[in-house]
Amino acid sequence: AGEDPGDAAIEAPFIFRKNGQYYLFVSFDYCCRGEDSTYKVVVGRSEKITGPYLDKEGTPMTAGGGSLVIEGNDRWAGAGHNSIYTFEDKDYLVFHAYDSTDEGSPKLRIMEVRWEDGWPEVDKDKL
Repeated sequence: AGEDPGDAAIEAPFIFRKNGQYYLFVSFDYCCRGEDSTYKVVVGRSEKITGPYLDKEGTPMTAGGGSLVIEGNDRWAGAGHNSIYTFEDKDYLVFHAYDSTDEGSPKLRIMEVRWEDGWPEVDKDKL
């Protein structure tokens, strides 16, 4: 993390295969600004690893699409730069967020993922 994190960006791609679909997770917006970070994770899916990846509404991610998976709140800013792993038949979203109760320090967060109608969901109230 530098002093100037640059313009809002799309970064941190991660592809996860589940039930014959490929899911492309990316982080949108500003990272690396502590409590002022606006980072969030969005996802699209495809039957082919090469895409196209579409969000829940059918908008291609290359055209600004992406269904929200998680974003920050008053306690945890800038939730993003994720990956997903499976342990003992459960999937987990692994990401960082900035802790407003600790001067905006970055912390590792892990949340269980459930799949609703073929889309990843996390309990946002437990962020």
